[in-house]
Amino acid sequence: MRGELNGLQSLFLKVCPYAYYVHCYAHRLQLALVDASKEVVPVAQFFQKLIFIINTVDSSSKRHDELHDAQLVELARMIENGSIQTGQGANQTRSLKRPGDTRWGSHFGSIHSLMKLFNAVNFVIQDMASDGSVVGSIRADTSFSYLSSFEFVFILCMMKEILGITEGLGQALQKRSQDIVNVVRLVFATKECLRQLRSDNGWEEFFCIVVEFCVNHDTKIPDMKETCIMRGGRARHQPDHFTKEQYFRVEIFRATLDSQLHELDRRFNEKMMDLLSTSATLIPRNKFKSFKGSDICELVKKYYPADFSQQDVYGLENQLKLFVPDASSDVELKNISILTDLCQLLVETGRDRIYHLIDRLLRLLVTFPVSIASAERAFSSLKIIKTRLRNTMKDENLANNLVVHIEREIAEKYTFEDILAEFKSISDRKADL
Repeated sequence: MRGELNGLQSLFLKVCPYAYYVHCYAHRLQLALVDASKEVVPVAQFFQKLIFIINTVDSSSKRHDELHDAQLVELARMIENGSIQTGQGANQTRSLKRPGDTRWGSHFGSIHSLMKLFNAVNFVIQDMASDGSVVGSIRADTSFSYLSSFEFVFILCMMKEILGITEGLGQALQKRSQDIVNVVRLVFATKECLRQLRSDNGWEEFFCIVVEFCVNHDTKIPDMKETCIMRGGRARHQPDHFTKEQYFRVEIFRATLDSQLHELDRRFNEKMMDLLSTSATLIPRNKFKSFKGSDICELVKKYYPADFSQQDVYGLENQLKLFVPDASSDVELKNISILTDLCQLLVETGRDRIYHLIDRLLRLLVTFPVSIASAERAFSSLKIIKTRLRNTMKDENLANNLVVHIEREIAEKYTFEDILAEFKSISDRKADL
């Protein structure tokens, strides 16, 4: 749909040549996670093992019930020894989640669920091995070898840390309304957190987490000073005196973080970032700390030559000189933190007529969609609303039902009396409503 030559993007560009395309940032983040996991061989193998374990344990309703019972036993043990606290709504039973390349945040949810159910999953796998079924025993033995492997546990904890950092950005990108300037800041903050994790202090803190997890779940920790021989034909390429500590720290930990940072830089570092970063200087709440009117005018010349003539650019520069002291002294304007609110407040206060060129620029900037989460949720709602019984419903009636369902937060504000009054006011009714 986004093809520049024969897709939806090309149709927009024929009408408006400077309607810049912004790929959904939530999709970008998910694709960055998937691509990064494929570049590091042990991580790619880890996700294959993760899916195998989940399919083994959750293969039937019988195994699902066994996992539920194992959780109850584990919760009772932890409550007895004081490892967890009790309370209303706490310590609920969980289920394993499958990772999917196209489902936002599914990798983090899958890893988090396995870490929470690690002992319960281990119990179910050992029970499967003693059942006597040949196929079940083979799958159980393979799954048990994965779970008891230090490398698997190491990558499990590592991906939980990495995806935990990016999960905050992913959740922000899926909000119904998200200012694009704040998204740019979140991207930079996420990169900085990953760089801090990659540092020496980050490695030491992370390895302590891995050791604690292994001790709590009876996983054998190898001697990190031993010589490591990499498998899969990679042994001849490894340096002399290559230890296991170097293997886990360099070949897995830092290699994964480097690939993750590279993907984030590649997918989020385009000409749009320059446009969005410069537009952030228009926000009054920043006290115009990095504001430069000349940069704004250069931005307009570069990206919107059809919307601003040379005379408009000159007028925009003069309006910006007046706007900065005006917004800095106004109580309402100087507390604005997003471009959308700034654009609305200019209209409410009548300043859109005074700063009409600034208003035009703001309206162009706020058209950038940072996420298609609302559209995705609308498609999901369509599957719920358009049932077999509603299949013969007219398009207008179906559309009205969809609007009520999608915008249910707004619809909940209306009472039945308001709806009856509106219906009665449309035309004269014989019945007394």
